[in-house]
Amino acid sequence: MDDLSMKPRSGRWSPTSPAGGVTALLDSPVRREIVDLLANLPTERDGSGRLPGLTAAELADRLDLHVTTVRFHLDQLVAGQLLESEFRAGRVGRPRKVYRFMPGSMARTTETEAYRALAELLAEAWEGDENGVPLTPEQAGWRWAAGHAEVGPGDQEPAHSVGSWLGKVGRTVDLLARWGYVPELRTTDGGHTAELTLVDCPFLALAETKPEVVCGVHRGLLRGAMDAVGETETEVTLRPFVAPGRCLATITTTADFGVPPAVGAGSTATRRASSMDPSTGSTDEEEIRRD
Repeated sequence: MDDLSMKPRSGRWSPTSPAGGVTALLDSPVRREIVDLLANLPTERDGSGRLPGLTAAELADRLDLHVTTVRFHLDQLVAGQLLESEFRAGRVGRPRKVYRFMPGSMARTTETEAYRALAELLAEAWEGDENGVPLTPEQAGWRWAAGHAEVGPGDQEPAHSVGSWLGKVGRTVDLLARWGYVPELRTTDGGHTAELTLVDCPFLALAETKPEVVCGVHRGLLRGAMDAVGETETEVTLRPFVAPGRCLATITTTADFGVPPAVGAGSTATRRASSMDPSTGSTDEEEIRRD
């Protein structure tokens, strides 16, 4: 970015705000697990022609949660039209209330939300920076990402290993998913380059006529997300329409993580190893001795 002095700020609306619909609903880890369980049930219909589903008690048992907690989240997901429910008669006792995932519900709503987020982001771009100067689409994307990226302990420092750097890339992928993308990730150059294939762009129609706007926002999102977690020395490129419905983004770090010294067979040596805390993405060095 040419000017990173802009203050990050969140917009009046974002895919993670309380009014953010589907994406806001899935901010809850419990609701994500419920949707994941129901969306991955078998798709074959039973003898009565009905699709499989689970009751609140069955979900509570699988998630190891109290049934009251599960019912609360189920009500939210049904209200958000991610799930549907129906009563089914059993062999004995009262009818059971069964919940099912609604195929296509997430994609349909996410596209609407993504356009709303883009409209808000571009509107704020016209409001400009502290001096009232309008922002470019890339600067607007950077500011949004910098204000919404998940920053953990130690993230202000650049990564000291390939593993911790890729952990930060993973959080950038999560940020893109909030905008309705289904990113596919692969690494090259010994883990120094991450290639993100952006599938089913929710702004495809706009990108075909105004690629400088959509692609500019995307580059800004990637740069802003990486800058927010201390990775300011990264190179971001974006190639639109490498295949139908697909764009290719690359994030490359210029950091030299170094190579640990080899340990000779049968000798006593000391090497330094990094152990990563998966909950924070930070690394602590520990000394390992080998005889």
